[in-house]
Amino acid sequence: MAEVGQPESEQNTETQIEETRQRFKNEYVQDSSDKYDSRDVDRLMKDDNMVEGYLTWRQNVMEDALKMIDESLQWRKELSLNDLTESCIPKWMFETGAVFLHGYDKEGNKLFWFKVKLHTKDAKTVQDKKKYVAFWLERYAKREPGMPLTVVFDMTESGISNIDMEFVKYIINCFKVYYPKFLSKMIMYEMPWIMNAAWKIVKTWLGPDAISKLKFVSKSEIQTYVGAEHLPPHMGGTDTFKYTYPPLPDDDFQSPVSENGPILSEDESECKDPEVDCRESLESSYSSELVTKPKKVNFSEDSLKLDDLDKGDGCARVKGVRKPLTTFKGTLLHISPAEELSFGSKESEKKCLIILSNVTKNQVAFKVRTTAPEKYRVKPSNSSCEPGASMDIVVSLHGGFQASPTDRFLVMAAEMEQSAGAGSPELAQFWKEVPKAKIMEHRLRCHVLESVKPILSLGSESPLASGPNGHQDLQTTLVRVMAINSRLEQKLDSCLWFQRLLMMLVSVLMAFSLSTFYLIWSSYS
Repeated sequence: MAEVGQPESEQNTETQIEETRQRFKNEYVQDSSDKYDSRDVDRLMKDDNMVEGYLTWRQNVMEDALKMIDESLQWRKELSLNDLTESCIPKWMFETGAVFLHGYDKEGNKLFWFKVKLHTKDAKTVQDKKKYVAFWLERYAKREPGMPLTVVFDMTESGISNIDMEFVKYIINCFKVYYPKFLSKMIMYEMPWIMNAAWKIVKTWLGPDAISKLKFVSKSEIQTYVGAEHLPPHMGGTDTFKYTYPPLPDDDFQSPVSENGPILSEDESECKDPEVDCRESLESSYSSELVTKPKKVNFSEDSLKLDDLDKGDGCARVKGVRKPLTTFKGTLLHISPAEELSFGSKESEKKCLIILSNVTKNQVAFKVRTTAPEKYRVKPSNSSCEPGASMDIVVSLHGGFQASPTDRFLVMAAEMEQSAGAGSPELAQFWKEVPKAKIMEHRLRCHVLESVKPILSLGSESPLASGPNGHQDLQTTLVRVMAINSRLEQKLDSCLWFQRLLMMLVSVLMAFSLSTFYLIWSSYS
């Protein structure tokens, strides 16, 4: 019988996870522990999401999930992923800009760009290229575990010389085996017709689920999946981002803004944030790092007003703000919620609460940042938390703005000396001097709550019955129909071109046959 308050499906999942761990330990690890990195095995034994990801990707067939875990962990050891850093990759690979992470799709998934024209097949560099792709995937997995990626193959100006089927197969295996549930969609932009045969082969490597994630698009169709603000100009977008190296590309954290105008802070006197200063290593543990980088940052110096607090249950809680139910357990702070802040269109849904709990024996300084400073107010956003104490932070939408899935929040924390002061000047000086290695970072994504549509007894099936939302749905459907129509027209043009070519060849062949027949007939005459 399921425990009270725990759904039976959740209990079944927990049972499957434990059984998978036990079988992997008994059947795979016991006699061949040297096949794997012990750090990966330890994580498998502790991280429920990791095991659940393999089970879900294999439709909960345990035998298949175990084989997948075995293959994945062996691959991780082969590439030494837990010790793979930027310095392990040849510098020229980063300088080409053939692969990088930048921007988001309309669902808030990070974009993983492959510039196909910059790739050339070379057997001597295959292993380095594999490590290069693995570096980016592992870097993102540690920054934002559980969040999928959207892969964009930009085939602009590419041709046969850029096709490397083995490398493509490796990329597909990364998502199919090594990083389960990581792929949101794979966008093939402006694929030349000459590559059709090659991609028919690629499809045979993909399972049914993965094939459904393939999206072949042209310039007129790509904005169905990615907004113009995250597309380069040659794709019809407005993103002026230009890849350069070093440093590794990340969305910039800019100076904060508040209701009273710009705030002079430690960021004004520093050229860069500590996290942007240094090259980032993949050595930090999954338990203390979770990140995504967006465009701007805001942290307000205002503190919570006393009349905004409701004293109860021994601690202060903000009136009208939902208490988070999940917790991320970091090395310095426990942070609630664990992964995302949920905002909606109702007044009661325009504020969220972040609870920071200090689990150390010293004072911990923290600051909270956001990628959309024009939208959000964070109070307090730059303060400190006493040993064993908790701190409530209110994040509220401002000025009629709506939340977006691409919005992100960053919590940075560092342990202070017992004698350190907690005033604004002391904190500003502390953040200037604290080493990056001592800063704990945790990122929260933004979840947009859907508005509940009223149930209508008549006309509810009509796209226009739901007002503006229905109109938007109809417009989206119309855009998709036009995109399909455009693709059909392109295919029709290709068919007509082949038909004309075939007719010309047939005509030439008939003329040659007739002339040959005439010559033979003449010789006999």
